[in-house]
Amino acid sequence: MNSNEEKSRAAIAEQAGEWFVANDEGPLDARDSAALAAWFKASPAHIEEFLGVSAVVRDLKQARTDPQYSLEAILARARAEDEEPAQRLWPRLTETVRGRPFGGWFPAAATMAVIALLGVGLFMRWNLRPTERPAASESITALNFETRHGEQLTQRLADNSVLHLNTDTAVSIRYSKSERLVTLRSGQASFEVAHEASRAFRVHAGTAEVNDLGTRFDVRLDEGSTVVTVVEGRVTVGPTASGQSPLLRPIELYADQQVRVTEGAWPATPVAVDATRTTAWLHRQIVFDNEPLERVAAEYNRYSAKPIEIVTPALRKLRISGVFATDDTDAFIAFLRSLKGVRVEVTATSILVSKE
Repeated sequence: MNSNEEKSRAAIAEQAGEWFVANDEGPLDARDSAALAAWFKASPAHIEEFLGVSAVVRDLKQARTDPQYSLEAILARARAEDEEPAQRLWPRLTETVRGRPFGGWFPAAATMAVIALLGVGLFMRWNLRPTERPAASESITALNFETRHGEQLTQRLADNSVLHLNTDTAVSIRYSKSERLVTLRSGQASFEVAHEASRAFRVHAGTAEVNDLGTRFDVRLDEGSTVVTVVEGRVTVGPTASGQSPLLRPIELYADQQVRVTEGAWPATPVAVDATRTTAWLHRQIVFDNEPLERVAAEYNRYSAKPIEIVTPALRKLRISGVFATDDTDAFIAFLRSLKGVRVEVTATSILVSKE
């Protein structure tokens, strides 16, 4: 299993745990029931992880019948031992549950086992004093997804929306009963949003907040600015609470429109663009039309293991056009060598472009 698959599996396990807790606290309302059903339908792995979490809780409840795992016994050992009690408890816990048919979900669920065991005992006591139990959190899911240099990732979310991450991208996602909030911390992401009339879908990126109105759109953090491009449908772009002045008027964007938001310089109107070119990265491509070589090199360096360095300053303004694959370095080098008066040298660490 590669790193992306491991991240995806861990994220699914976390979602399964959140759904189990939400369902265990009481019957879900109609909206959350529908969301859970959609989450189950999205992938067989979702069902497997949910059943895995259920089995962990079941086995821990059974293990609790052993006197040495009672809440009183655990607290007594905690008082008597100088070291962290969870460290001493863990070997005995794994001894109890060893051999049970946990399956592939165990690595993702094991980290919660000790906490869950303690939680079973505390839950029994809290049931005797219901007025002192804290209110259940409104949050259903809190997830983080990341890609490394040159990587891309596609993830279907619990509400059936689809998230695409470009190279060097990090996002956090928090779902609640009232909203779906995505924070883009770095890089670039594209969203295919499943519309929910009663639950807004918002993206925070830099000093901009994007509010979905039923659409597909792309958001990129680029050199201190936030670039929002609509592929289909429409969005509004406004200031975040901690960013631009709240008195600024939100901008409404439709398909093939784009805004660039920079702190202290709110755009007046969107500009027309070819959204297909902007989102060509979804097909591992970059597209240029009569643009300077320095910009092409900077874009290509987002994906390449070896960065392109323009040694001769005069070549930085050389205009080029073309469609290039982000994962085919040899083809791009061949293209550069085909340019008149251009010399390309490939070293162990970089691609040097100079004038002949």
